[in-house]
Amino acid sequence: MTDKLTTTPQPLAPPETLHHHLLEWYRHARRDLPWRRTSDPYAIWLSEMMLQQTQVETVKPYYARFLARFPTINSLAEADLQEVLSLWAGLGYYRRAKHLHQAAQAVIQHHAGRVPETVDALRTLPGIGRYTAGAIASIAFHQPAPIVDGNVMRVLARLAAYDQDIADPRHHAFFWTLAQEIVSAAPKSHYGDVNQALMELGATICTPPPSRPAFLLCPPRNACRAYAPGRQLELPVKSKKAPTPIIRARALILLRPDPADSNSQRVLLLRRPT
Repeated sequence: MTDKLTTTPQPLAPPETLHHHLLEWYRHARRDLPWRRTSDPYAIWLSEMMLQQTQVETVKPYYARFLARFPTINSLAEADLQEVLSLWAGLGYYRRAKHLHQAAQAVIQHHAGRVPETVDALRTLPGIGRYTAGAIASIAFHQPAPIVDGNVMRVLARLAAYDQDIADPRHHAFFWTLAQEIVSAAPKSHYGDVNQALMELGATICTPPPSRPAFLLCPPRNACRAYAPGRQLELPVKSKKAPTPIIRARALILLRPDPADSNSQRVLLLRRPT
């Protein structure tokens, strides 16, 4: 590994060849997920919020319950936040639910109830960053917007034989630039499919250690700069995280007999400040 920062993507196979392999594979091999059966921007947005730092199988039942209770942006915007949080209970990272609720209200107030179509407009909403905005814009509105997460960085690092530390934010511009070039060269109606194919490839085939990636099943392997010299398992380069700090704390639980039931006790619960 060198110390030089690489800012320009290395040439890959012609985009047409890359897209052909990715789209053909994705069409037949993609997982059947509920948010892939809809073109509703709100439902796609909801899935992207729930999938942040959360496993697909964990999200599925929450996604179904949430849409059953709040099938439209209007119903979510009008809901009480505590009800929204109760449906989110167990999914974790509750700030996502609060942001989703706030963003739904902003869509009603400032966008006439319609989810914005562009990345710039989407990013003005609470809780929507570059990745989520790119996912919604490309999948729901067929915009040539890139998306980059851990799976996509791993795929692109191997495709381009990029040997810089992907945990270092200084190198992330490389992946956004390369992802933009790839999605922009795709057929207009398939911007979202190319993005999802890259994510699916990273989640199911181009996987990280210690699992052994299924390189022989990888559709663009002949265009992969890491595959030809056998460097797949060396990439991407990723520095180890600092040890997780251990924080010790004490909690106080107040109990008192339940006047309505002598065999039961009441527990005092206080809501944290907003």
